[in-house]
Amino acid sequence: MTPFRLLLSVALSMFVFSQPGVAENEAHPATNRVPAHVMSYRGANWLERDDRYLLEQPDRVIATMQLKSGDVVADIGSGSGYFTRRLAKAVLPSGTVYGVDIQPEMNAILAENCKQEGITNVEIILSEEADPKLAAESVDWMLLVDVYHEFQQPIPMLAKMREALKPGGKVALLEYRLHGDTGAHIKLDHRMSVEQVLAEWEPAGFRLVTRHEFLPTQHMFIFEKTDLVTAAP
Repeated sequence: MTPFRLLLSVALSMFVFSQPGVAENEAHPATNRVPAHVMSYRGANWLERDDRYLLEQPDRVIATMQLKSGDVVADIGSGSGYFTRRLAKAVLPSGTVYGVDIQPEMNAILAENCKQEGITNVEIILSEEADPKLAAESVDWMLLVDVYHEFQQPIPMLAKMREALKPGGKVALLEYRLHGDTGAHIKLDHRMSVEQVLAEWEPAGFRLVTRHEFLPTQHMFIFEKTDLVTAAP
């Protein structure tokens, strides 16, 4: 696929596969950012496209997290499980990965993909817009890939995510860059700036540990759960 066709396919997918009938939510009070529409399960095949490996470098992302056997990881907005299945292999032999998604159809696709690959250490969770449905202090790591900007209720969702993290638990967050040309092929509401992310995450009880910029089109943030929360749930 030529670079032009690749960028076109990404841009079109953001339009074609939006979940229909979802009302626009209120702007986030910290940034005035309005959440993007949720990507529909009908775009699941696009999540498994061949060129995604080159753009999102899943193995390098997961290596950066430095997971180990026995870790409990939640893939928030797991979709078809493109990252979930790789996470599951990274925490073998004794780790567990939760595939968390609000669409039952996506969860069914994830279950089938895990079955086809013989993956048995993934537990699938049907979440809600304001609740990942994870037990308190049960998770070592969370991964969110191009999904946070779609959270329709980001403030209560972050609060519940924070509760689910163990003390010292961490989050790896990937979002398309708002500024510059690298994310210009993505619709504006599917991109976030560093300033937006920090303004929404830090008051919710997350401290930025480090930020990586090795991906062609995305920021990668590593956050750690802290004791200080200033945002109302």
